[in-house]
Amino acid sequence: MSERPDSLITVLDVGSGHIRVLVADLNDGALRYRGHGIVAAAGMRKGLIADLQPAIQAITKAANLAETSAQCTVEQCVVGIGGPHVRGVNSRGGITLGSRLREISREDVRAAVDRARSVSLPPDREVLHLLPQQFILDEQPGIHDPVGMVGNRLEVNLHISTCSGSASQSVITCANRAGLEVTETVFEAIAAAEATISADERELGVCVLDIGAGSSELAVFFEGSVAHTAVIPIGGDHFTNDLAVGLHVPVQEAEMLKCRYGHAVVTSVSQEAEIELQGIQGYAPRMVRQRLLSEILEPRARELFHLLRENLRQGGVLEAMGAGCVVTGGGSRLPGLLEVAESLLRVPARIGYPVPLSRMPQEIVQPEFAATVGMLLYTHRTRIMRAAEDQGLRAKLRAMFAGSL
Repeated sequence: MSERPDSLITVLDVGSGHIRVLVADLNDGALRYRGHGIVAAAGMRKGLIADLQPAIQAITKAANLAETSAQCTVEQCVVGIGGPHVRGVNSRGGITLGSRLREISREDVRAAVDRARSVSLPPDREVLHLLPQQFILDEQPGIHDPVGMVGNRLEVNLHISTCSGSASQSVITCANRAGLEVTETVFEAIAAAEATISADERELGVCVLDIGAGSSELAVFFEGSVAHTAVIPIGGDHFTNDLAVGLHVPVQEAEMLKCRYGHAVVTSVSQEAEIELQGIQGYAPRMVRQRLLSEILEPRARELFHLLRENLRQGGVLEAMGAGCVVTGGGSRLPGLLEVAESLLRVPARIGYPVPLSRMPQEIVQPEFAATVGMLLYTHRTRIMRAAEDQGLRAKLRAMFAGSL
């Protein structure tokens, strides 16, 4: 079935655990679910592509499943970027508009942002996002959109999200070789926030922690803007590997035990409860206390949120979480994790479920799909903003030519 390219939005989430492709279309200006494809990840290690060919095959398979589900041809996609190589930095810069007061144009805003972004980055770093926090017009702070206002000097506080150029290019190369043209890249924590937090939470201050398989991406919002982004190098696979080593069982069994019997708070598990371990092939099954799982999982959970707390403190945003912490991603499913988060961060915590799109099946409205659904919402919102800017520019050009006749 052929579709106009601009009516479809396809997103690709290349994770350490799964490859997800999600397709939506525009129906009367609103997003509507069309289909999806999910396969087990291949060629991935710690959130990065380690082997191109298996990764390409996995992406191709997920894209084919999505095409069959959506009954359309997928040619372009937006790709999520995550992993320990992503870093954020704050910058400030501005421009002088002249000796006389004049009206701020969209071009002036772009010039101020360009001045603020001119920070020295290592050769391999690429800019993922330029996120204005606030504009300052003639020393008046707290302005979100200065276009149309009048002043002499325009400055901007800017958050710059960067990633490894080689790491992001590896993902783009795999997508291209799988037959998908990459039109945009999005930091996964910002995408997850798009699907899980409200405008009130953004204003009060909130930390979104997206716990993936290989790492946990985070974004902090304050007064409506991104204040901080970072990555904690701990994900769900670390919990699973701890169980595999501590219980002497294969990784697949450790994952099953974590999902079925795991808990991040030892005291919440009965001392009498026991479970059977199949263990490594060739060894007899054995019984262990269920509490033993929590004794292994709790230290890792506490380490995750201790590292998060230190990261937020170093970023100067630990006290900026008036609305608390939203934990999402597949790793957020571990029972007791919110209790650990609240005890170490000293703020309320909740699990972030993505906003359901029209016709979206319930299996997609789960924490592990927060970043994937968020990429759809983010792409839709940015397209609307760009279209509005282009429309305004065309109207201005028409007025200029009309005035010169």
